[in-house]
Amino acid sequence: MTRLIVAAGGGGDAVAAAMLHAALYGDEGRAVILTYAWDRLLIDPLPGPRGADSFTGLEPVTQSVWSVPAEAQPIAPAGSTLPRLAAELPHTLALLDPHRGAEGITRQLEELVSHLAPASIDLLDVGGDILAQGDEPTLKSPLADALTLAACCQVNAPIRLLVAGPGLDGEISPNDLRPLFGTPVHTFTAEDVKTIGSILEWHPSEATAMLAATARGARGICEVRDAGLPVPLTDEGPTVHEVDLDDAVSRNSLARAIMTTAILDEAEAHSREICGFSEIDYERNKAAWLTERPPPKLDPDDVLLSRLDQFQSEARARGVTHTTFRHITEALNLNGSQRDELRRLLIHSRPGQYDAPLWSIGA
Repeated sequence: MTRLIVAAGGGGDAVAAAMLHAALYGDEGRAVILTYAWDRLLIDPLPGPRGADSFTGLEPVTQSVWSVPAEAQPIAPAGSTLPRLAAELPHTLALLDPHRGAEGITRQLEELVSHLAPASIDLLDVGGDILAQGDEPTLKSPLADALTLAACCQVNAPIRLLVAGPGLDGEISPNDLRPLFGTPVHTFTAEDVKTIGSILEWHPSEATAMLAATARGARGICEVRDAGLPVPLTDEGPTVHEVDLDDAVSRNSLARAIMTTAILDEAEAHSREICGFSEIDYERNKAAWLTERPPPKLDPDDVLLSRLDQFQSEARARGVTHTTFRHITEALNLNGSQRDELRRLLIHSRPGQYDAPLWSIGA
């Protein structure tokens, strides 16, 4: 028995999809997880998503769908978390390629449905920005989710839209999402997190990290991203809700506008028009800035820990209880490539503050 899970926004949504499969379907078979190769710049210095031509070692599934095995490699300078994910997950990771717009993704989905005859199809979004109208001031990354939503609603097969961790992406308030929720599907537990616990030790996703942390009982305010966005960690954090697919499309103006797009550039243009921006433009600008900026040297350990103390003191004054290692790296003005080294130092020096996979600010 094969189940198909579409990771709406790529990145951490694919990790959450593996946790969802274990929680809902147990050991009844493997899933095919259709996901973008669209990583943050600390993993992939090239803006935007990667297509099949950015990898070696992919394996054909259908005419337009390729799987990413553990042996696959991104072609430098591109980077990707997918081969390592493939090595650590029992599922097949299939590459969702948006370069032919929503029409291309629709074609990929139709081919997979015909080839796999899946027992179920779930479209999973962590946080809920797939339900954005497009004019929300906190919206940061609408395009990826809108493309998958636009494609899924055109496939002649039953697809269930699931939102996990309402508000954990920091883009849409849970108060705005709640009226759209239908049947509660699941509440993740610490036991569920065990299936992806080792992945969260290295994967840079912040939303899925907070999803796992709330499932383990973390509560408070988590500061995330380069801008230090405060995200509440509440009892609602580990929940999963079904949302009517048609209602989501009716609400998401960008998804409706891009349904017939045949190239990614066209979808981007709609995003600029409807939302006022494209997240790929943001990545282009940040990539250019990072290229011009010389990588900072790591201070001696005692200096770094002193700077951490100052950051934590200021964060506590803002009411913050937790943060991510990505945000600490940014807050200490370090390069994203230094995140892992900083993380090891902090966990080794102050293990009591490691509230896996987050960092507890402490009293």
